[in-house]
Amino acid sequence: MKKVGLKDIAEHVGVSIALVSYVLNGQAEQKQVSKDNAAKIKKAAEELNYRPNQIAKSLKMLKTNTIGLVVADINYRFSTGITRAIEAEAKKENYTVLFGSSNENDDTFEELVNALVNRQVDGLILVPTEKSQQQIKMLQKWGVPFVLLDRYFPEVPVNHIALNNYKAAYDGTTHLIKQGHQHIAFFNYQTSFYHLQQRNQGYLDALKDHDLGFKKHWLQEVDSADRVQDIQHGLDIILNHTEPCDAAFFATDTLTINGLKYLNKLGVQVPSQLSVMSFDESEAFDLFYSPITHLRQPLEAMGQAAVNKLMEQIDHHKTNIEVKDATHCISELVVGRSCRE
Repeated sequence: MKKVGLKDIAEHVGVSIALVSYVLNGQAEQKQVSKDNAAKIKKAAEELNYRPNQIAKSLKMLKTNTIGLVVADINYRFSTGITRAIEAEAKKENYTVLFGSSNENDDTFEELVNALVNRQVDGLILVPTEKSQQQIKMLQKWGVPFVLLDRYFPEVPVNHIALNNYKAAYDGTTHLIKQGHQHIAFFNYQTSFYHLQQRNQGYLDALKDHDLGFKKHWLQEVDSADRVQDIQHGLDIILNHTEPCDAAFFATDTLTINGLKYLNKLGVQVPSQLSVMSFDESEAFDLFYSPITHLRQPLEAMGQAAVNKLMEQIDHHKTNIEVKDATHCISELVVGRSCRE
């Protein structure tokens, strides 16, 4: 079977070889390639089953002792924490980590992944964006060793390391119930991400299992583009309802901080007027007059597990076609003073 090259793709689409090279090397935006041409080139590469020469070479050559890491947003505490953990564990294996941040952008994620593959990294650790399933499938097709971290897609079985989000949300809600709260609101993003949907489900099942009748306004789903306004609107609803909520459980640390800012503005006292719990932690929590009860993700353990799982693939020449393993880590409940007892 003839190996497909850049020339074949260029002829198929009707563009120059240079243009194809820019797109497949993640330089489309930098080289000002039109979105229409970029889409046609990517589609042709997939249809013709194009496999970059760099990947083929890396399978035959000695290891480069580098791994690629793509996080969602380097400004997130989770991203910085997990990056440190991965770098520390990789160093033990004499590996260097090359990393980038997708900033939750699908195109940026794809460009970073392609750039790292073209740098001949031995494997990848990826925090995928919301609609990156096709890119993940392409990595499987190419035989590149990789591990998904924090987020994954149930319909695309691959090696992944993630928190047991369902259990964490269930346990957090149960903690509030055991403290006597009867009207518990849950703030989460409106998203298709499976891990965030599992947080919703854990919360809802905990209410059900403890015979608390769920009210529709308790679950406040926030648009990420209008996060601040949506959180403020949601808090107004749960505080001013005929049956106001006595607790608010936020699904991320960012949502929690935005919520606390607005509660401060309103003059709502935590926890005497409203108990507050966060799914994740933030250094800012210690600065709040009532330290926030939160669920701590085991970042060090998750980083170590991701590197170890990737090393297994690299050392034994396994791919995500052969191994489809999952590690679901458990969170720790850190009790502050933000929940009324």
